[in-house]
Amino acid sequence: MRYAQGGGLTNERRAFREKLRIEASERFTQGDENAVIAHDLRVSVRSVQRWRKAWSQGGPRALASKGPASLPLLSNELFAVLEQELAEGPVAHGWPDQTWTLSRIRTLIGRRFHKSYTVQGIAALLKRHGWSCQVPARRAVERDEVAVAGWVKETWPSVEGPWRRSRPGSSSRTRPVSR
Repeated sequence: MRYAQGGGLTNERRAFREKLRIEASERFTQGDENAVIAHDLRVSVRSVQRWRKAWSQGGPRALASKGPASLPLLSNELFAVLEQELAEGPVAHGWPDQTWTLSRIRTLIGRRFHKSYTVQGIAALLKRHGWSCQVPARRAVERDEVAVAGWVKETWPSVEGPWRRSRPGSSSRTRPVSR
């Protein structure tokens, strides 16, 4: 299941779901049917079936929350150190310009903390800690309009490829005109 924030459930939501499972276990002891329990708790019948199976094998303790699925690779303390590293800038870490990219941050985390993240994981990590993408508010002063226009006229057409000309034909796959 995917979550909008890029992470798992919050502690409050996990506690709420555990409360539902405990309430279902009480209903199991009373002998209520799965469909009735699902309707009353506003969950799917399949969830109640899974809970009943776990309850029959391990009792009410089998329905207790086991905590978050995984702990973050970087703790809050390590993320604070990462923020200090990011504040120094990419040039201080050996890159030629002052642009932080997700892949550069990934490399920095690997070098500094010996942890491995995916690029999407870096994006989720930064978003979770309140960071956002930064886009330039205006064009660069160094922008060369003549070079850009030349590139659009000369290079881009070869990259884009030729347009396919439309011509009269037939929609039949067996007629030669349609080929």
